[in-house]
Amino acid sequence: MCWNNSHIGHLNCLGAGLVQTERMGKVLGTESVSVHPRAGQLPDLSDLVNIPKLVTAYYAEHPDPQRPEQRVAFGTSGHRGSAISCSFNEDHIAAVSQAICEYRARAGVAGPLFVGKDTHALSEPAFATVLEVLAANEVAFMVDSKDGYTPTPAVSRAIIAYNAENQSSLADGIVITPSHNPPEDGGIKYNPPDGGPASAEITSVIQDRANDLLVNELAEVHRIDYDLAKNIAQPYDFLDRYVSELPAVVDVEAVRGADITVGADPLGGSSVSYWQAIADRFGLALRVVNPTVDPTFRFMPLDWDGRIRMDCSSRYAMSSLLARREEFTLGVGNDTDADRHGIVTSDVGLLEPNQYLATAIDYLLSHRTNWSKAMSVGKTMVSSSVIDRVVAAAGRQLVEVPVGFKWFVPGLLNGTLCFAGEESAGASFLTRYGTPWTTDKDGIILALLACEITAVVGRTPSEYYQELTDRVGSSVYARLDAPSTPREKAILGSVTPGMLRVTHLAGEEITATLTSSPGSNYALGGIKVVAPSGWFAIRPSGTENVYKLYAESFKDADHLARIQEEAQDIVKSLFGKA
Repeated sequence: MCWNNSHIGHLNCLGAGLVQTERMGKVLGTESVSVHPRAGQLPDLSDLVNIPKLVTAYYAEHPDPQRPEQRVAFGTSGHRGSAISCSFNEDHIAAVSQAICEYRARAGVAGPLFVGKDTHALSEPAFATVLEVLAANEVAFMVDSKDGYTPTPAVSRAIIAYNAENQSSLADGIVITPSHNPPEDGGIKYNPPDGGPASAEITSVIQDRANDLLVNELAEVHRIDYDLAKNIAQPYDFLDRYVSELPAVVDVEAVRGADITVGADPLGGSSVSYWQAIADRFGLALRVVNPTVDPTFRFMPLDWDGRIRMDCSSRYAMSSLLARREEFTLGVGNDTDADRHGIVTSDVGLLEPNQYLATAIDYLLSHRTNWSKAMSVGKTMVSSSVIDRVVAAAGRQLVEVPVGFKWFVPGLLNGTLCFAGEESAGASFLTRYGTPWTTDKDGIILALLACEITAVVGRTPSEYYQELTDRVGSSVYARLDAPSTPREKAILGSVTPGMLRVTHLAGEEITATLTSSPGSNYALGGIKVVAPSGWFAIRPSGTENVYKLYAESFKDADHLARIQEEAQDIVKSLFGKA
């Protein structure tokens, strides 16, 4: 079990077996420690991706659409892959871009399309391919006026702001990013006029059409030369527009007036210029601790498995900032497209995502006086139940959804949700006036909110959380990723309560067995089993041959381990194993 430096943990189990740290010892019948021996250390030259080879593969290699792993596949948010494995190549991006053009034409989306890119090596060539196809299809599109990198929330904010003033001709967007994935990966996602990640209904149409185009060897893909395409592009100052509007969503004046210092680490991602602009514009005692952009990400400490991964919720990936935590009141980090956040304090280190979500929700519900009491709070079904208690104590309604931020988009857009967050360190919330800010995850405002909390209440988010648990109770939380075949994943994806044949969990009677979210009937794509003092949920991964097991106990780590053991037994029985 891989635990971070707080009492709520995060556990991974990929191919090699369970990942553990010294803190937990024996869990689920294994005693081997599978954390890479160099986790948290800077990479060697042998760990770095060969950028010329990677970019050459993007253009020179062509996917075989008859092979599932080389087809376009949208997960919870976009298509991801690597040019080296023939899962993210020029053919894929040309096909996806053409499919998006055709979709938006049928949907009547006639406004501009905002295009952003992050700092991954494949984002630059993919950006060129996207522009070539958009221009050939006579789509009006906007790109960064300084040819800079654009965070996902800046694209979402641009769409929201534009459409608020142009209801007759709506805008949409494309973000070229694989999020926190390793340097050899690329990604592309589509945000429709609601500003958030496209729904499954939209992505399935785009995905299917893109694969048809691949089968037909791109015969119906329209393109023009890049030199012509980039001259057609309309400039848009993403950075200035986003940064200038931040006082509407976060109390930057309180932060400026407080005696706090902040170290911001963009992890080599698209927020690098944004953090410096925020510090300069608002006069904050904020230092960008690593302003370097390098597609090899050679400055990134290795993650738990020895791979480079810009995961701001991982204590291994964040170890450089953690080592400097005594220099600042707060440390904050973002993943490569800045839709996730990491919060570091001197007393705890990296605050576990669920802990900070609970803290942020409690603070916002008590300090955003312009928010209607009728507004609800959204969370994914596999997020900590501490959040349930916080929301209930505030007299608010909780809305639970399956994994994926797309489920929150309608509520954030129409103002019925004031806050929406998921267990993987992604969230967004309304402006201070109760209007939409972004409908995609925004790691920048969540990081700034940590600064606001510290400035206003005089306690860091970790200190705030400890006080919060005195009121609502504390828990032990973990996630396990275990190897799973496509057949086994299919079983988990279609599991029903009647298939479990159990009545108790860790000695307590089961009170709920859920395959859809309460009140909304959105399919979980797995199952959640709830007892008075704990719960677990299992669901197959949409992109890897693993299943995910989430579990939480309001007792202790031993109780959590028992829940995990029984959940594993249930999974084995579903797979027909002894």
